[in-house]
Amino acid sequence: MKRFTGPALQVLIVLAVATAGCGAVGDPRGSVPGTASPEETTPPGSATTTPPGTPAPGGGLVAGRYQPLWPFSTPGEAMAWREAHRRDGREAWHLDARRTALAFTRDFLRFTEIDRVAKSVRQGDHARVHVAYQAEEGPRLLVAAVVHLVKFGSGEDAPWEVVGTDDTSLSLTRPRYGATVRSPLTVGGRITGVDESVKVQVRRPGSTTPMGESCCVGAGGTGSPWSARVSFKAPPGRTLTVVASTGGHVATVERFAVTGVNVAPS
Repeated sequence: MKRFTGPALQVLIVLAVATAGCGAVGDPRGSVPGTASPEETTPPGSATTTPPGTPAPGGGLVAGRYQPLWPFSTPGEAMAWREAHRRDGREAWHLDARRTALAFTRDFLRFTEIDRVAKSVRQGDHARVHVAYQAEEGPRLLVAAVVHLVKFGSGEDAPWEVVGTDDTSLSLTRPRYGATVRSPLTVGGRITGVDESVKVQVRRPGSTTPMGESCCVGAGGTGSPWSARVSFKAPPGRTLTVVASTGGHVATVERFAVTGVNVAPS
């Protein structure tokens, strides 16, 4: 892993922190539109993305429009937790957006160095949590991603659900959010940075190992396009999390972005 010091390290810190802005509320990945490739589309005449209000193949959508990425896969799972929590108070962290975002990052994605929250903003049933890691020099926190969460159901005891990330200096715009996909899958977006190495994984809840992985794509520049191709094995009708990450300068993973897709019927 490369280590940068002096002026080079300062440049990397600026890129990691200053560009960590939020995207549009309507799209949990941000405001940059994606384009689906032929293998990512449904049969001719069908929609290429899941329209708002249409249930995802793996279960219902969150708030009628968002993909349920983690920790619950269906409304039934979320309701089962609510009933158990009302009985005995178990797993109260589901009611805390900050703790849920960190658990998603550390426990599900396995990005163990990203263990801090630099900022958290709640607007009604939406929360955006800026997950971060500690800089090697000084107390500054470096933001790795802005995790978008939405309440899975109504009421104060509805749990938080991760539905995506906002675009930062690393964007993931292909495949489109909510697209129906098959393997192999073309993944891409844009990146700003120096000597970057983009890794792609396909994950789903309940599994500690990726369904597929591609490593690594060299990239760099200002808003430069990047693209990778990844094969995966997953049951039809499941909602999957596609993860793009880069690092190796001051931490193993310094930035990441996720999107949600659905596996096409066989």
